[in-house]
Amino acid sequence: MAKVGRPPKFEKPEDMQKAIDVYFEKIEKTGEPPTVMGLVEACDFLDRQSFFNYIDNKPEFTNTIKKAKNKVHIYLEKQLLSGKNVAGIIFNLKNNFGWVDKQEIDTKLTGELTLGDILARPKQLQEAQDDEEMDCDQA
Repeated sequence: MAKVGRPPKFEKPEDMQKAIDVYFEKIEKTGEPPTVMGLVEACDFLDRQSFFNYIDNKPEFTNTIKKAKNKVHIYLEKQLLSGKNVAGIIFNLKNNFGWVDKQEIDTKLTGELTLGDILARPKQLQEAQDDEEMDCDQA
């Protein structure tokens, strides 16, 4: 059965690396910041998903793509430390590099809690509710 679909943009990782190198050389000369979409465009993809599909569909391209993406990531981290437009940089890092806000909650109990305390709790709650109902009835 014949293969269906578009032919691959790059036959070898070295070919993609050439396009990536041209992109980074260009932005270094112009002073533009590196971006994921800049990489996508430099490699002549229509969207970022097609670019990243090469990692899943062509494993030999994984290192090439990840190294290029790491250059963008390093740039963004440096910008984050500079304090410039922090919200925009954080947004980019979350959407392109898997950053997440993490909240840690300490769930350690202090003091002692026995099985008898745990089993008595529903009874105590029911008694309190009955007391409230009686107070409401008397009012």
